[in-house]
Amino acid sequence: MSTRAEALEILTRAGTQPDEALDMAGTALALGLLDQPGADLPAYRAHLAMLARDMADRHAAAIDTGTDGLTARIATLRAVLTGRHGYAGDHDTYDDLQNANLLRVIDRRRGLPVALGILYLHAARAMGWDAAGLNFPGHFLVRLDHGGERAIIDPFNGGAPRTAADLRELLKASGGAGAELRPSHYAAVSPRDVLLRLQNNLKLRHLSSGDVPRALEILAGMVLFAPTEPGLWRETGLLEAHAGHNAEAIVALERFIALSDNAPQKHQAALMIQQLRPRPH
Repeated sequence: MSTRAEALEILTRAGTQPDEALDMAGTALALGLLDQPGADLPAYRAHLAMLARDMADRHAAAIDTGTDGLTARIATLRAVLTGRHGYAGDHDTYDDLQNANLLRVIDRRRGLPVALGILYLHAARAMGWDAAGLNFPGHFLVRLDHGGERAIIDPFNGGAPRTAADLRELLKASGGAGAELRPSHYAAVSPRDVLLRLQNNLKLRHLSSGDVPRALEILAGMVLFAPTEPGLWRETGLLEAHAGHNAEAIVALERFIALSDNAPQKHQAALMIQQLRPRPH
C-alpha cells in the first residue's frame, strides 16, 4: 500500500518540473493519496495506463476506416471514458468531497467537471493530441484542436461537444444573466492550473464548513506542486494567522512578499508580519 510520504515526494517533485513535463493525472493521484493514505497507488496508475491502451485500440479502428478527424477523436474519447469505463458527472451528490479526489473518482466513476477533465486530458494526451483545459468559470471544459478545427467538450456530461450557445448558457448559470462570453473563457490553462482548480474545490468546501485546519492541509499540498504561486502563500499566511499560528503565518507571508509583484498586497502582508511578531518585553 502507498503512503503519505510517497505522495509528498511526488508532489514535491512536481513542484520542480516545468508545466510541459508535469504528469497531471499522476499528480492528481498523489493529491488523492494525501486524503486516502494506504490506497493502492500502482492499481490506479494501472487504470490510467489502461485508459491510454483503450484509446489507442479504439482509435486504431477509426484510422483503419480512414477517419482521423476531430469528430472521430471526440468519438474515441467518449467511447472510452463514458462508454467503456462509465465515467459521468455526479449530478446527484455534486458537493460530495469524493468528487474532487481522483482516487475516489476512479473508484466510483463519478466526479466533478475538473476531476473528470483530468482523465479526459490524460486520455487525449496519451495519444499525442492537442488538448487543454479551459479557463471557463464555474464548469471545467476541455478544448481539442486538430487539422485547423477546434471543439470544446464537456467531461461532466459524457464529453459532449458544446456550442457557443451552450457556453453562454453555462456562463449565465454561474455568473448571472448579465454574464457574457469573453476571449479569456476560451484560453487554455496549464496542467498546474488544472490541479490548482481541482484542489480549490476541496479548499473552498472546507472553508465554507469552517474547517480551517483541513483547508490549511489542502493548501499545504498545493504549495508543494505550485511553490511559486504567490496567492497560495498569501492565503496560507492569512489562514495561519486566523488559526493563531503566528510563526507559520510569518513564514508564509514572507514567502508571499518574495514572490509577489502586487505592491498593495505586499505592503499589507508586511504590516501583518509586524503585528504577528513577538514584541520585546
